[in-house]
Amino acid sequence: MKEFPEFMKQCANRIGKESQYTEGIEGYVFNGADGSQTAFWTCYQDRNSKEHTHDYDEYFVVVHGQYTVIIDGREEPMRAGQECYIPKGTPHSGKSIAGTRTIHCFGGKRV
Repeated sequence: MKEFPEFMKQCANRIGKESQYTEGIEGYVFNGADGSQTAFWTCYQDRNSKEHTHDYDEYFVVVHGQYTVIIDGREEPMRAGQECYIPKGTPHSGKSIAGTRTIHCFGGKRV
């Protein structure tokens, strides 16, 4: 697959540009019953995300392509199938190459 399935990309779930830490990506969010959220992102061009923190834990997996997570100045390139856990309050940023798709789970409300 080169895209997330269409049923996951409904307009009502699209993440607005004002809620993105990375310009030029497309994302969709789903809400958990406990207040957690899961987001699906596709990066169509090489992009960098701004450093940021969350008041909740974050877990993500790279589905396709490559995402480089940056924590404490250390860059960790991640490819399809690799996972990352980011504890709440940890400053982090990243780099995506065009075509990268990721799934992120947040222990709180991200969007």
